[in-house]
Amino acid sequence: MTTKQDFTDLLLAFEKQADAERSKKMAAYMRDQFDFFGVPTPQRRNLYKAIIARDKKQQVINWDLLDLAWQAPQRELQYFVCDYLKGLQKFISYDHIPKLLTYASSKEWWDTIDHFDRIFGRIDDERIDDIMRDFSTSNDFWIRRIAIDHQLGRKEQTKTELLAEIILNNLGSKEFFINKAIGWSLRDYSKTNPDWVRSFVQKHHDRLAPLSIREASKYHDKRMKDF
Repeated sequence: MTTKQDFTDLLLAFEKQADAERSKKMAAYMRDQFDFFGVPTPQRRNLYKAIIARDKKQQVINWDLLDLAWQAPQRELQYFVCDYLKGLQKFISYDHIPKLLTYASSKEWWDTIDHFDRIFGRIDDERIDDIMRDFSTSNDFWIRRIAIDHQLGRKEQTKTELLAEIILNNLGSKEFFINKAIGWSLRDYSKTNPDWVRSFVQKHHDRLAPLSIREASKYHDKRMKDF
């Protein structure tokens, strides 16, 4: 089956499941920045799971298909790209970073960015650390958000020096999505190492946004109650 046919079939599948009333609600939730078919998440993922399974078995990323989907106006097709990349994560390499950045830096909002932080963060290459350092000082705050949260879920494998450096590069921001991301990254790591997070917050308390501090202290034990 050709890429064009794959995309045509995917569009037809979404059109058959489209719900005009739900699409309005989904668009409103995203501040009317994007169009939607109105297909809920479980139903949406079911429409393209066979494509992901097939390409995963073939161990080939169909970038042409992803380009078509990303360029489409309906937001569910950008979600398809994110789910596809997560499904084929093991086949994503350092060399794919420019292509990933093309997606991540367009049609930006938290719903796709919060997929790309994991996608970038799970690339198995030491050079990704320097890429994240560069991201952390980007003029695009969404790209900085990727850097801040790219280690989410690493637990004991978290590189604390890198985490601290990236957060420090973003202190003083008045951007909600940056301060939220800082808090989120600290909150996530606090489940593994609350002492480190507690010490970091205390050391930089005067420079951390109140939102970041609140988020960092959500999952805490008794040792962190004096945040």
